[in-house]
Amino acid sequence: MLDIIQTCQEARKASAMLALSETRAKNTALSLLVEWLKENTEAIIRENDKDVVEARANGLSEALIDRLRLTPERLNGIAADVENVIVLADPVGEVFESGTLPKGLKTRKVRVPLGVIAVIYESRPNVTIDVASLALKSGNAVILRGGSETIHSNRILVEGIRVALQGVGIDPAAVQFIDNPSRELVSQLLKMHQYVDMLIPRGGAGLHTYCRENSTIPVITGGIGICHLFVDESADLDRSIEVIRNAKIQRPSVCNALDTVLVHESVSKDLVPRLISALREDGVSFRVEESLIQDLDIQADEIVQLAEPEDFDTEWLSLVLGIKQIKDLEEAIDHIAAHSTGHSDGILTGNEENASRFTHVVDSAVVYVNASTRFTDGAQLGLGAEVAVSTQPLHARGPMALRELTTFKWVVEGDYSVRE
Repeated sequence: MLDIIQTCQEARKASAMLALSETRAKNTALSLLVEWLKENTEAIIRENDKDVVEARANGLSEALIDRLRLTPERLNGIAADVENVIVLADPVGEVFESGTLPKGLKTRKVRVPLGVIAVIYESRPNVTIDVASLALKSGNAVILRGGSETIHSNRILVEGIRVALQGVGIDPAAVQFIDNPSRELVSQLLKMHQYVDMLIPRGGAGLHTYCRENSTIPVITGGIGICHLFVDESADLDRSIEVIRNAKIQRPSVCNALDTVLVHESVSKDLVPRLISALREDGVSFRVEESLIQDLDIQADEIVQLAEPEDFDTEWLSLVLGIKQIKDLEEAIDHIAAHSTGHSDGILTGNEENASRFTHVVDSAVVYVNASTRFTDGAQLGLGAEVAVSTQPLHARGPMALRELTTFKWVVEGDYSVRE
């Protein structure tokens, strides 16, 4: 059985040295990782294929299988995200909020790494590279615990990360990997607050709840998205259909994919039949509230089904879309407040006042005006990659990247100063 205490101790020791590493060394390690990913694409996909085969044998849904699958195109995208991290400014050592106090004391805040970060995640092996690259660049050691369904993929990816670290003389213990699927090891990890500074669970609601209730380490939660778009009475309906289509089908198995469309009653008779006609060609099925089906005289069938109350509290992660008719902006805001997970919600509108009201009142990590929810992503928002999408208001919110993996220390300089 893996020794969790030793794993955490090794990560803590490595973090002290990594925090002192120069930007050039960290960037060189990341460049070596990019080279390794490109040179070992076939080997990575072979290992990933093993995970896909086992996932199907174990009855995993197609949505989860899509999340864990790696292709040459996806690996190229992962490598490109690492390259984006390389060109970003290193936040470590940044000085901000400096000043001089009346007694002559000079003060400044200096950005420093958090220390050791533990990430527990499911299904998506790209998280292994994203987290490791951001942790390395921000000077943090990381403990990775992926799901059992991606064990083969993660093992080879961690091997590549360690090759890159060794190539520049950085202790490979800065990236620890729990390759044993035992849940007992997770329970032990949650109690390692003397070595681990922050815990990030990435997975379903059950994982988040378990970590919040059992961890002695500060927990950052997020990544569960029940995402909405509200089409108001002033929206350009043709362009709205394109945005909705992108938000739903561009990659339906991820947390920023669209789950529910809210449609103003004055445009529902025009928009909803057209929307259903357009998206059913992409394989989308619909959960439509009964009153709207009756108003529009739509025939319910296997594609268009009556929405159950719980459907509007469901993160579909598949080609299913909820549709609800709304009487005005305030009802849309109230519905989002009641059913959203605070991830990504937006409005499609030509009314600046409605857009302003929506962005001020809707309390989500990312709020959109006339844009797809699929942009809630570290790379898409110019952050290089992300460790997670935080949906809580403390410390970090939205895609968490380099700056969100740092804290700061006060530095105060005096002239042998004493307090009177």
